[in-house]
Amino acid sequence: MRVLGVDPGLTRCGVGVVEGVAGRPLTMVGVGVVRTPADADLGHRLVAVEQGIERWLDEHRPERVAVERVFSQHNVRTVMGTAQASAVAILCASRRGIPVALHTPSEVKAAVTGSGRADKAQVGAMVTRLLRLAAPPKPADAADALALAICHIWRAPAQNRLQQAVADHASRGPRRPPAPHPSKGRMA
Repeated sequence: MRVLGVDPGLTRCGVGVVEGVAGRPLTMVGVGVVRTPADADLGHRLVAVEQGIERWLDEHRPERVAVERVFSQHNVRTVMGTAQASAVAILCASRRGIPVALHTPSEVKAAVTGSGRADKAQVGAMVTRLLRLAAPPKPADAADALALAICHIWRAPAQNRLQQAVADHASRGPRRPPAPHPSKGRMA
C-alpha cells in the first residue's frame, strides 16, 4: 500500500509518502513541505496548498491519503489554518477517488512511538528508525507527515476489519431475540 501522509498547515504543510504493509519493513518514497507565505491572502495560500498537494498526488500516485485530524488548540487562528489546509488535502484526494483517513495526533504518536504523549523529537527519531533513514526529516512537519502514513499502514488492516464487521451487522438488520421454544416457558 502506498500512502500520502499530510500534516496540514497553512505556512508549512508536511507531506510524506510511505509504501509497505503492516508487519513488513516500510519504505519512504518521498518527503517534503508545501510552503505558503504568511503575509499572502488566505485564498492564494489555500490555492498554493492545493497545487502542492496535487503535485504530490500526480507524482507519487498514492492508494490512500492519511490526514491529521484537527483537534482543539488554544490558538483559534492556528486551528482555523490547520482545518482549512486539512480540508484542501481531503478535497484533492476525494476529487480523485482516493480514500482518506483521519488520525489524531495521539493515535499517530502511539502507533509510531508507543506513547500518545511522545514529543516531536521522539516521533522524528522513530520515523528515522522505522524507515531506515540517515537523519530525521526536517522540518518536523515532514516527519509528522511520514508518521501519519506509517500509522495508517499499520492501522488500516484493523480498521478495515472493524468497518466490515459493522457493515455485515448492518446488512443483517436488527436482531430479534429468539422465540421461546414451544415446550419451555409453559405453565402446566
